[in-house]
Amino acid sequence: MGIGWVWLREACSNLPLSFPPWTVLKAPRKQMSNSSSLNEFLLLAFADTRELQLLHFALFLGIYLAALLGNGLIITAVACDHRLHTPMYFFLLNLSLLDIGTISTTVPKSMANSLWDTRAISYSGCDAQLFFFFFLISAEYYLLTVMAYDRYVAICRPLHYGTILGSRACVKMAAAAWGSGFLNAALHTGNAFSIPLCQGNTVDQFFCEVPQIIKLSCSDSYLREVGLLVVSGCLAFGCFVFIVLSYVQIFTAVLRIPSEQGRHKAFSTCLPHLAVVCLFVCTGIFAYVKPASLSSPALNLVVTVLYSVVPPTMNPLIYSMRNKELQDTVRKLIHLLVFQHQ
Repeated sequence: MGIGWVWLREACSNLPLSFPPWTVLKAPRKQMSNSSSLNEFLLLAFADTRELQLLHFALFLGIYLAALLGNGLIITAVACDHRLHTPMYFFLLNLSLLDIGTISTTVPKSMANSLWDTRAISYSGCDAQLFFFFFLISAEYYLLTVMAYDRYVAICRPLHYGTILGSRACVKMAAAAWGSGFLNAALHTGNAFSIPLCQGNTVDQFFCEVPQIIKLSCSDSYLREVGLLVVSGCLAFGCFVFIVLSYVQIFTAVLRIPSEQGRHKAFSTCLPHLAVVCLFVCTGIFAYVKPASLSSPALNLVVTVLYSVVPPTMNPLIYSMRNKELQDTVRKLIHLLVFQHQ
């Protein structure tokens, strides 16, 4: 042991027990803390004053209830109406399930922290939050890719639609989206929390996510996670290219339809999905690829809310705006629920 460490040990031994040595003398960063010694993380607070905290709680509560109601109605409508037992609505049901899971992973904890005026989340809670968010958000993106293929087959190859997208094929594609998301999340979560952490325990976001955990690392082992993120980014870019190419062919085929009514019907089934993809992809890309000059805690917070909270809330509204079948089923369902309880 070197002379410096001997001096540090002797100096710390003379300090009062009520004052930890690191409040006076700082050890090298690699020894300051470790992921195994962290009991909790501190999330980014939306506000410091009590009034704004309660306002944040009320706002997020309204958004959360709207997301649960909208997605719950779609799930119930698709499950109960046999007319909606088609591939498009089957995938929409899966999307609503993922939306409920995604917003339930992040928003309730943030609401609880604002209500109880705290920022803490346990180590295991942060681990679970990171895993489920990455799992659900990845599965949702893969499912949107599958839904683009569904629209491509429906518009460009309508005579083979029932053959290509049979019930078994739909189940396999949905299972592949869920399974790929699970595998992706398991790899990233396991690797992120195996990295030694020495930059404190403050997460600069209102929920735990991989980039924020990497910022707390203190060794070159974080490069493994960066490598995994690059691989995931390439896969996501491949899905994006597939979606774009699918819609290029879809719009080309739609413009060839001679009747205006036929074009309108085709667009009405495609535009909601395209709007959801644009909302999801654009906010996600801006959140992770924006230049460093634009980064600030407030802007990062707003952008993260846009890609993690807004899409699950808006998706049911987007899909129901131009879909008469879904509107009719939801209207009947609400009518049944209202008059059944009177």
